[in-house]
Amino acid sequence: MKDVQEVFNRIKEKQAEQKTLRDIHRSVLANSQEYQLVLDEAKALKEKKKKVQSALESELKEEFQKIDEIKSYIASDREMLSNMALTQLLKGEKVEISDDKNNKYGPVFSVRFEKI
Repeated sequence: MKDVQEVFNRIKEKQAEQKTLRDIHRSVLANSQEYQLVLDEAKALKEKKKKVQSALESELKEEFQKIDEIKSYIASDREMLSNMALTQLLKGEKVEISDDKNNKYGPVFSVRFEKI
């Protein structure tokens, strides 16, 4: 297995190369008149969409509040499910759930590194 630092350095090098290529891409787009016209049209359409959407949302205010409540409950339950699964896994128990169609699901964990 390769050294963790070596792989990390390789990722950093590729990220730098990717950034350079993205900067070139942005520069080309910024200098394109046709692209700028399309951006302006898209911006106008987005503003129109926002106006129509806000008019419709004001008509369905209760429903949108309910959607936000449900979204909050789902996020809370997902966090609880994650904590419960991790606790079971740390106890050495098998962690498996299934949906209404008998599809089985197992936990997936990932590791991230943060600057310290």
